[in-house]
Amino acid sequence: MKEKDSLRVLVTGGAGFLGSHLCTRLVDEGHDVLCVDNFYTGTKANIAPLLGHPRFELMRHDITFPLYVEVDEIYNLACPASPVHYQHDPVQTTKTCVHGSINMLGLAKRVGARILQASTSEVYGDPAEHPQRESYWGHVNPNGIRACYDEGKRCAETLFADYRRQYGLRVKVARIFNTYGPNMHPDDGRVVSNFIMQALNNEPITIYGDGTQTRAFCYVDDLVDGLMRLMRSPDDFWGPVNIGNPAEMNMLELAREIVELTGSRSEVRLFPLPEDDPVRRCPDISLAREVLGWEPRTQVTEGLTRTIAYFRDRTAASRDAGVSTARGGAPSAATAATAATDANRVVRIA
Repeated sequence: MKEKDSLRVLVTGGAGFLGSHLCTRLVDEGHDVLCVDNFYTGTKANIAPLLGHPRFELMRHDITFPLYVEVDEIYNLACPASPVHYQHDPVQTTKTCVHGSINMLGLAKRVGARILQASTSEVYGDPAEHPQRESYWGHVNPNGIRACYDEGKRCAETLFADYRRQYGLRVKVARIFNTYGPNMHPDDGRVVSNFIMQALNNEPITIYGDGTQTRAFCYVDDLVDGLMRLMRSPDDFWGPVNIGNPAEMNMLELAREIVELTGSRSEVRLFPLPEDDPVRRCPDISLAREVLGWEPRTQVTEGLTRTIAYFRDRTAASRDAGVSTARGGAPSAATAATAATDANRVVRIA
């Protein structure tokens, strides 16, 4: 029998970047956590500190297959989230978004659990509205190389909305914008991990585009706080709600910040922009502020400093163990082949 005020919480994708931080936070708050992951992109290293904890349980499982457990809350985070990973097997990515959501919603319906879907800012595509509000319907290419993720998440949102309307399910939908922090995978092709690893090794920093394209980066602790506030919000509020940092910066600014914080000698090299890559991305978080009382509190310099320290420690540990730290630095294999021959120019950072 569970203790009073202690919830049984299922976190799918719990061994991934975001999931591992969420599992830790939930365990720290005294909840019983079932972490489910197929380890396609998640790693046991991310949850190693939790293994053996009496409130933590790990299960290897792919949510495209049904799961039968007894829980009070479900955080559905399972899905590869970086272009390198979700484009590697696009059919499986779509299955995870659609079949996985159907299975988790079916579980929530059976046990009466509250369920949160980790959606994404990618539902806005290459937006014609800036910053992006939840009322904006997006500008997405349904046949492009990113569509498996973009349209998969859009379909997942549809399923969550329809399960709420048709069955009265207690659902929550969070649209997550760019997030960074410890436990990021060095090979995931995302801009923060790429730049940090390249800077630590004094390698050229690769920017796809002219460097003026923007993103807004939220530190992982703030993001997890936003997800938990959304999950605990009143049942009549389900979202979707943007969770991200409204402080916008371009890629050259990010590269300069990382080079300065690492003391790197790296220069910047510009390559062609990949297909359907958004030029601007920044959330309007007015709804999160109003309903959840949430906004990010970690400054980018502070968050990058912590993340750089994590990658330094990880790299040193790998070298001590004799493990290769080689990594891919491009959003996809096709882009890598193009970039190898079509570099635009070198930008030196003063």
